[in-house]
This record gives sequence, C-alpha cells and structure tokens, in this order.
Amino acid sequence: MRRVLSHGSFLRFYLLLGAALLMVFLIALGGRAFIEQVSREDYREALTALPMSLMTQQLADSTPRERQAKLAGWAEQLDMQLTLLPLEDASLSYFERSRLERGKVLVATSPWRLQRRLPGQPWLLQADFPYWSERQWHATIEILGAWLSPLDGNERRERLGALEQGGWPLSLTDRPPAALSDAQRRQLNRGEVVTRLRGEQLSISFVYQLSDGSQWLEVGPAAGGSVLPLNLHLPLLMALMVVLALIIYLVMRSIESRMARLELAATRIASGRLETRVKVESGDFLGRLGMAFNGMANQVQSLLRGQQEMIRAVSHELRTPVARIRFAVQMVEDMTDQPAIRRQLQGIDTDIAELDELIDEILTYARLGGETVNGAELETSLVECRAMAERVIDSLSPLHEGLSITLAPGPDVELLAEPRYLQRALQNLVSNACRHGQSKVVIGLWDEPHLVRIDVEDDGPGIPADARADVFKPFARLDDSRARSSGGYGLGLSIVQKVMAGHGGSVTVDTSPSLGGARFTLLIPRRESPV
Repeated sequence: MRRVLSHGSFLRFYLLLGAALLMVFLIALGGRAFIEQVSREDYREALTALPMSLMTQQLADSTPRERQAKLAGWAEQLDMQLTLLPLEDASLSYFERSRLERGKVLVATSPWRLQRRLPGQPWLLQADFPYWSERQWHATIEILGAWLSPLDGNERRERLGALEQGGWPLSLTDRPPAALSDAQRRQLNRGEVVTRLRGEQLSISFVYQLSDGSQWLEVGPAAGGSVLPLNLHLPLLMALMVVLALIIYLVMRSIESRMARLELAATRIASGRLETRVKVESGDFLGRLGMAFNGMANQVQSLLRGQQEMIRAVSHELRTPVARIRFAVQMVEDMTDQPAIRRQLQGIDTDIAELDELIDEILTYARLGGETVNGAELETSLVECRAMAERVIDSLSPLHEGLSITLAPGPDVELLAEPRYLQRALQNLVSNACRHGQSKVVIGLWDEPHLVRIDVEDDGPGIPADARADVFKPFARLDDSRARSSGGYGLGLSIVQKVMAGHGGSVTVDTSPSLGGARFTLLIPRRESPV
C-alpha cells in the first residue's frame, strides 16, 4: 500500500512538473510576442522619426501663414493628410502626453497616424495616410534636400544635427557615392532620389544631390526590425525547455534519491532498528533534516536503553526482598501448627509466587527489548514445531484440568528459530487461551512456502475488533479480564510480539472460525541454514 501511494505521489509530482514546464513555455511564447511587439513599435517610431522631426522643426520656425502653405505642399508631396492641432484639444492618455513631452513620435497603424509636438510650442502635428510606401521615403528626402540647399556647409551640418534621425543615418559628402551606375547618375542630375540596395541583407539607402550640385545627401542604410522568424524562435524555445527540463529532472532526481534513503531509515527505525542513521552528504535543507533525524534517533535509542536498564535493575533488586520474604514465611510456617495461621501463610506464599512470576515477565520483556530486530543477535537452531507444541501442552495441561488442549493433526514442521524464545511465545499464547477459553484450546501448525504459521484458538468470548490492537501493548488488559481470577499481568502478549519481531515475523488476532473465540496467529518467515 505504501508503494502504491508513493507511486501516486510521484505521478502527481510529475504532473505538476509538466504543468509547470507548460506554463514556462507559454510564458516564453508570451514574452517572445511582447518583445516582438515592442521591437515593431520601436522600428515604426524610428522609421517615422525623420519626416516628423523635419516637418515639426520647420513649422516651429514659421509664421502661421507659412505653416498653412507648407502643410498644403507637404500633404500633396507626401500623400498624407496633415493637420496642426492645439495640444490641449487632442485626446491623449497620460503616457502619450509624456512621450510627446520627450519629443517622441506616437505611431498608430491600420490606418497610419503619426503625431509629434512642435518643439517648445503647444501644437501637435498629426499625419494620416493609409500605408507607408516608397513615395513617403523619397518625398521626405526631397523636402530635406530643399531645406538644406540654401545654406552653406556648416549650417547644413548644424541642421542635420538638430533633426531626430531615428533609423535614418544622415550624412553629407562632397562627391557622389561610389559604385553608382550611369542611370543612377542621370537620376541624380535630374534632381531625383536614387534608391540603393546593398549587402547580403539588402539594406536600403537613398542618395540625393542638392540643388547647387556641391554636395550629396546620403540617407541610410535604414535600420530594419530585429524580429526573428517563427521557424527560428520555436527551435530556440524548445531547446530552452529541454535544457530547463533536464536541469529540473537532475535536481529532483537527486532530491528524490536522498528522500528515499531518509524514508528507508525512518522505516527501519520504526521497525526497531534504532542503530540506523542517515548519511549526511551536504549542509542544505536535506542535510539539516538528516542531522535532525539522526539526533532524534540517538535520543530515542538513549531513552529506550535507559528504560530497559532501569527495568532490569529494578527487577533484579526486587528478587532479593522477595526471596527474604519467602524464607521468613517458611520459617514462620515451620514454627506454628495453627490452621488459620497456616492458611494465611499459604496465601502469602501464593502472592509471593505471583510477584516472582511478574518479575520474571518483566525481565523477559526487558531482555527482548534489547534484542536486535530480524534476529541479528538471536542464536537460531533447527526447531521441530510439533515437538515444541507437545511440550507446551504437557506443561500446561496439569494446570488446566477442565480444559482440552489439543494439537491439530498435520505434517511435521521444522524451522530455524531461537528455540527458547519461540517456545515462550507459544506458551504465552496457549496460557492466554486457557485463561479465557471455556472448554477447548486447539493448536494448529501450517507449513507454507516462505513461512510457518502457528494458530492458537479457543472457545472463549473472543476479542472485540476495536480492542485487538491494544492487547499487545505492555500491561494492557481488556475490561472483562481485569478480575483477579482471570490472572495475567498484561505482558504475555507483548512478549509474544517482541519475540516475533526478533524473528522478523508478526502476530495477529482475529475470530476463530471453528471455535468462535479468539485466534492468535504466529507468522514466522523461513531462514536459510547457516553454512
């Protein structure tokens, strides 16, 4: 049952681990989508920064009449709807206003809408158009060239430095770029913008000749988006998940193996092997748990050892005054002939015999408590179980003349065990059955493949199901057997349980199917004969 529960716990653990890995995978996908979205927004802002900066810079330096003329010309040239709005009339959120205050461009797509504040003025330039095309790129460069042409070289460079270039690197050269074809040179001479594709990734740049023909304006290469394709993202994510799963598996495997050793040590201590200790491998939480476990085991072993030593010492010390009392009773009995005094002395002698028997039971129980479980310290030999049962019957039959104590027919059974303790366990069970049986006690021997079973049945009142676990506790007796006439000290069945534990077996109690009383069963595993 414990193994089934353990497998169920491991199954639940791996299900939770799988759910955690799936959640990490989904979070990674969400993070990838978020990063790509931010990257696309940055790319759009970098793409539109130059034209919006160029127009707002010129509008800021113009009069209201000049602004209207420029907006109309730019709208036709750029194929855009340009509008100049008061900043307070625009429907903007707090974060959008903050971005505009920092000189950023607000970009919206489907359809496109660009918004940028005029430097130092409460006006907002808004551009609306269906999509971004090559016409807007060329028109922007033409507007920039017309803005720079009337100036000299130094003033041109100052104006370029004042512009927000975004993803458009700007440069002025005194000679045309190399590797231009004859057709491209003719385009430049006609005042047109030349588009160039260069490099393995086909980066885009533009060249424009200023109207005085003294300098050439080169724009680009334009910065592209850094979005990875999906067929590259998925292998990266899968590799990340595999590595993460492998790390988690190795960590959990180490923790599981150490917890299994801790569970094994706890099981051994629970079965009586108090010398078991856990190997402490590190100072982490499992190492500290192992040290606490070893400390607990040391304390329990010390307490039990002290208890056993105290019981043995007290029992041995009781024998001396008991022997003195018995000797004094015998002397008094020899000195008197009065019947009443002799009856009292016989009663005292009976009490002394019971006290002596109790001391013997306590010493036996304490001695068995010091034995190592599974018989590591028991000296085993071959025991003939039928002969042992007959000896028990011969010793107890004269004490219970009104009972029939019989041995059920069956095969001869031989077993490797400690003869004295095993016979003591069987004798305690038969004595218990004789005290509570009405007329019959039956001993049965069963030879099974891996163990020997010994049943002791009686026709007494039996043991209630809810009290069967308590009858093996030291000094425990049922309510209906507390009378002085029933005898017993509550240690006999505890001694039986100790003997069975020392042999690696067990003792159980249930209802006798044939006699109706109690049935005690000894289960003793077979051992290999020592070489």
